[in-house]
Parts: sequence; structure tokens; C-alpha cells
Amino acid sequence: MTHPLLDLPPLTARRFAAIEDRVARLLDTRQDVLITQGEALLPLEGAIRGAAGPGTVALNVITGPYGQTFGDWLRDAGATVYDIAVPFHTAVRAEQIRAAFAEHPEIDFVSLVHAEAATGNTNPVAEIGEAVREHGALFYLDAVASVGAEPVLPDAWGVDLCVIGAQKAMGGPAGVSAISVSERAWARMAANPNAPRRSYLSLLDWKERWLDAGRKALPHAPAQLEMLALDACLERIEAAGPDTVMARHRRAAEATRAGASALGGGLEPYVHDAADAAPVATTLRVPPSLTACDLVAAALAADPALPLAAGGGALAKEMIRVNHYGPDATESAVQASLAALGAALAAQGAPVDPAAARQAVEQAWR
Repeated sequence: MTHPLLDLPPLTARRFAAIEDRVARLLDTRQDVLITQGEALLPLEGAIRGAAGPGTVALNVITGPYGQTFGDWLRDAGATVYDIAVPFHTAVRAEQIRAAFAEHPEIDFVSLVHAEAATGNTNPVAEIGEAVREHGALFYLDAVASVGAEPVLPDAWGVDLCVIGAQKAMGGPAGVSAISVSERAWARMAANPNAPRRSYLSLLDWKERWLDAGRKALPHAPAQLEMLALDACLERIEAAGPDTVMARHRRAAEATRAGASALGGGLEPYVHDAADAAPVATTLRVPPSLTACDLVAAALAADPALPLAAGGGALAKEMIRVNHYGPDATESAVQASLAALGAALAAQGAPVDPAAARQAVEQAWR
């Protein structure tokens, strides 16, 4: 059997490098950019294990489940870790970062998630980056959910290790990801005797075999279809303009918050302050008498294509996620999601006003 996608010529090193250059333009960075051949957890873990080890003193910010994971990786790598954990309905502040530095001046590594799609919050990275830069620590950022939905600017913000993925706001594939790496971060990895080598997690192997070799020969066979899909979504963002794509996500978030509040039935934004709400996805709190996963199941039974999910783990009872990212960052997706949730709430006897929700979404989208 044959298929047009199986008969493509091999992806060349030149094409691979050109796609990396496109990622660098999207991030407006002059740092080295590597496209890694796997989901974003690959460079996220590889960067921590490469740059942190025994002797590292890390400040790990927890505003959702990924921050918890990063703390586990840091401790497993041998680092001393101080956590800042804030309620998932809010964001961390630069003042809290500065206070941690004052209490523990030995901190030399900071890990942060930009936007937590799982909890619907986003952190003020520009202000936090200024505080980290003043202190001189290495700055590691998970921008997987935020890229494409809001600005991600490693150079301007002083980010040394910035990981992105294409599967959310960029509307691309999940099987490849990318990381920008500063000279400081490369030096930290080179000095770390525990940094992975001869390993799928090794960023240093990629640097030596790919970047330092002039990007002339790929170290191994690339994930060709995923790379072509990444190139296509980058081209689409360039054609529309990143500002246009980000504005679409911002309107989707504003419309979802406004529509959910107008819908009633006890539904309300999970993130209290709109300034702390991520443009990539909106989380909603359900009334204590109802269960989020049951409402989502009822809504998806009516339309399985809706970008709805219940919160993960313990949040499955109280949180609904409206994943209005990528192709679902549209007014129609927001309207359909709220209409289905309204019907599910009404079936449970909750008083709802679908007409008010529709009107609120329309007004917010203008």
C-alpha cells in the first residue's frame, strides 16, 4: 500500500534548520533554537536535568500541575529546591520572587510555567524576568501553552531556557517541540557533570552534533511528518500575523468569561482576576451541588467536537476547561461550548440564561 505522505523525499538538514529559524523569528530571539523530536516534556525535562544538579539552589514556582513536576525533577537531579506555591485561581507576583531571593540569596535557578492551560492562569513573565535578571539566576520557562496565545519573548525577558510546543495555541503537531538556549545556559550544562550525555534527554549532544557542526547533517532521522506540520503552522501564523493570532485567543478568553458569567447556573470563572487569566484556555468553577466531569460528559455527548474537558485529578469535580486554542479560538467554538454547558446545567435543574450568554459573547468578541 502507498500513500502520498509515505512517498515524500527525506527531510534535509537545510529544511530542518530553516524551520528552527522560523521558530526563532516567532520568539524574536537570537539565542540558539533546537527543535526536539518529541512532545514538549522531552526538552522540559532535558533542560532541567542538563542545567541543574547537586549544588544548584532552585526557586520553583507552582501555579499548577507542571510546576509541581518541575520541582520533582529538580530534586531528583540533586538540587536544593525552594517552592513558591500560589492558589491555582491566581498568579505569582514579582514581589514574591524578590522576597524569596532576599530570604535565600543563594538561589541560582528559577523555574516557572508561563501559562497553565490546566488551571487557566498566566504569570507576568516580563516582571518576573526583571527580578530574576537583577538577582543573576538562570531562568527556565515553560511556554508550551502560552506561545501563540500571548507574547513569548526570551531575549527581552531574560529567559535562558524557553520551551515551547505547537499543539495548543499554535494549532500544530504535538510530536515535536522546541527550546531556546542562552549562552549562560549552555555554560551551566557544560559545567554540570550530571548533565545527560548519549541520551535522548541530552541537549548537549544536540549542540555538539548539530549546532556546533554547522547544522549540516542531522544526528538522526527526523520526525518528518511532524516537522512538516510544524513548518505549516508556523507559515500560517506568519501569514496571519502573530498579533492577529494572539488577539483571537485574547478575545476567545474574554468572551468565554463574559458568557459564562451571563449564563448563570452557578458557573463562574475559576481564575478570579481577568488579568491573571490565560488567553489559551478558560477554566470555570461549577457550583458545589454539581460535578464538573458529569456536566462535561453531558455536553460532549451532545457534541463530541467541543473543546471542553474537566479539570485533572482532584479538580475533576469542580473545574471545567474551555480549550479555546488553535482552531478553536473562534466565536463559534465559544458559543457552542457555552450553549452545551447551559443545556447540561439546565438538565440538572440549574437556572440558566442562554440568550444572555450569547449576547455577552457577541459583545465581548467585538
